[in-house]
Amino acid sequence: MSARRRRRAAAEEAEAEAAEEGSDKEVELEERLVELDLRSDSDGPDIPPASDSTPEILKAALSGLSARWKNWWIRGILSLAMISGFFLIIYLGSFMLMLLVLSIQVKCYHEIITIGYRVYHSYDLPWFRSLSWYFLLCVNYFFYGETVADYFATFVQRREQLQFLIRYHRFISFALYLAGFCIFVLSLVKKHYRLQFYMFAWTHVTLLITVTQSHLVIQNLFEGMIWFLVPISSVICNDITAYIFGFFFGRTPLIKLSPKKTWEGFIGGFFSTVIFGFVFSWFLAQHQYFVCPVEYNSETNRFVTECEASELFQMKKYSVPAVLQAVLGWDFADTIPGHGGIMDRFDCQYLMATFVHVYITSFIRGPNPSKLLQQLLILQPEQQLSVYKTLKSQLVAKGILQPSLRG
Repeated sequence: MSARRRRRAAAEEAEAEAAEEGSDKEVELEERLVELDLRSDSDGPDIPPASDSTPEILKAALSGLSARWKNWWIRGILSLAMISGFFLIIYLGSFMLMLLVLSIQVKCYHEIITIGYRVYHSYDLPWFRSLSWYFLLCVNYFFYGETVADYFATFVQRREQLQFLIRYHRFISFALYLAGFCIFVLSLVKKHYRLQFYMFAWTHVTLLITVTQSHLVIQNLFEGMIWFLVPISSVICNDITAYIFGFFFGRTPLIKLSPKKTWEGFIGGFFSTVIFGFVFSWFLAQHQYFVCPVEYNSETNRFVTECEASELFQMKKYSVPAVLQAVLGWDFADTIPGHGGIMDRFDCQYLMATFVHVYITSFIRGPNPSKLLQQLLILQPEQQLSVYKTLKSQLVAKGILQPSLRG
């Protein structure tokens, strides 16, 4: 009996050791996965702190002030400089505004991609940065090509070397993207699969945030400068006035994520932006340059903004219910419906651009005769004749043309 008990005890001990060894292996495996794929902030490469890029002349001039007031003056002076530069670009015209949008897009993309690169720099991922910039070029080629085909059709039609690129534009764009995807697949390293696909997704989400919405900004610009300037200026106004109200009156924290933001700044910025939106949109609506769609004149090779202002931009009176009239005693009038890194300043601009584009396409935009005419001019002669006959028969049926009219 004693020998049997010893064997049983030995077997139980062996099982316990095996279980413990298996548990240790599982723990070790989990620790390796955490180390390789999740990497806590303490183990991962540190992101260098932002350097102070304040001009030395400003540092010297403000050296006697407290840190709080020094930051106030630096932000104020640089904000005025940026706003002045923005007005200058507006004066230079639509093309310069498009270049500004492209420059901001590239800088925002660079900032977001650099975050991923610095955090995972120790992995030494092959081709990560090169492929990121290659995909940026591909996506910009696609979107700007679509814009050229849509708004510059007559210009392209006159140049044979561009006709091939426009006709097969989407195929070329897809082929370029497919080439980048193949390079990514060939660059995969067995021990880094998970991280490489993660960074591949990081690049594509960044493209969605920056390039796609930058394209919508330019689309809004072509609908009329007012759809470009009012949203952008409203966001700028909200940033500035919220900071001012928060600086002088801020006492109540708004959110823990951003401890410097206060309820006083939020409320002050909100009402200031609403007032600014009404006044600024009313001012722009008085000028043809801001309300007319931006079109390309193939004869002068220039952008033009000439049109008869839409009723949308005319002042209208709206009556309120009698109950509210008794309380308010007056009627309302309306004009139109409705500092860190670059990305810190323009994150809201991208979201605002998307909203404005959806708003225009849903409630404002109608058939565009100019675009339709451009499409007709690039048709083959027999196709143009067929369209002409169909249009003529429709006009005759409606009584606009006499049946005896010769085409």
